[in-house]
Amino acid sequence: MAKGAILVCGEALFDVFVGPEAGPRLPAEFVAGGSPMNVAIGLARLGAASAYFGGLSTDRFGEILREGLAREGVDLTHAPLKPNATTLSVVATGADGQPRYTFYGADAADRMVTAADLPTSLDGYAAIAMGSYTLSVSPVADALATLAEREGGRRVISLDPNLRPSVIGDVAAWPARFERFARHATLIKASDEDIEIAFGGRVRPAEAARRWLELGAKIVVVTRGAEGAVAFGCGEPLEVPGRRVDVVDTVGAGDTFHAAMLADLGRREALSREALAGLSREALGGALRYAVAAASVTCQRRGADLPRHDDPELLAALSQG
Repeated sequence: MAKGAILVCGEALFDVFVGPEAGPRLPAEFVAGGSPMNVAIGLARLGAASAYFGGLSTDRFGEILREGLAREGVDLTHAPLKPNATTLSVVATGADGQPRYTFYGADAADRMVTAADLPTSLDGYAAIAMGSYTLSVSPVADALATLAEREGGRRVISLDPNLRPSVIGDVAAWPARFERFARHATLIKASDEDIEIAFGGRVRPAEAARRWLELGAKIVVVTRGAEGAVAFGCGEPLEVPGRRVDVVDTVGAGDTFHAAMLADLGRREALSREALAGLSREALGGALRYAVAAASVTCQRRGADLPRHDDPELLAALSQG
């Protein structure tokens, strides 16, 4: 693996969008997804050396996920194959016209990762990105916590909670579970919605950021949708505005932000604990503006279609400041 590579840990799955009933048949569209998988692909598209660590099933869905990651240039050396099924997240419309979500993930391949599956050596890797529900469900959460504890003093650990209450179970227990990871984190990126869900509205984003910084994180970035992002840990909070665009949907926008921020920090040779601790406000602001621009491109596309480093839409967004 190339020096300065980023290992992304977590789930890869299929979202299943069920259409209206047509007699005995139920049409459906299967779309590859999963926040960590999106980040791994986003990094590769933005020119960063990217690898994926997560359980991939030997079923046909798992094969398709593996083929898609490889096609995007994501290294799969560390991705264990599992005989368990691929997770399916089903979205169907009820009789009242409202979407209903059903998650089929018990004992699925992405959850059944253990400490025995962890890579023994990560020479050449500058950072490890972790996120989503694999930080909360066992046994994979325990394996990733072991990895964070083992590697936190050697390289950047970047976390994105990307909370999914329907999957993680007891939301009230989540903050304490997340602290296992935050104690070893260098960088935490969370949305204001994540913080609202995690603390039931009782903790403001700035207070959550302060808690995580006290645990040891060097920088905490809170994304605020169309309002942009704010970073803590660099003196006074550093705010970067959002971009006004015609939004198609916001699927994958947070994943794009995370990938783009890491890719830009890598280009600045800032992916180390020491470099992030001493990062100038100008450099951090540049990384955040790059991430906002990239996320705004994804918002103008259907689904999690993350931009490439040379996409005209991204270059235009960057030129507009």
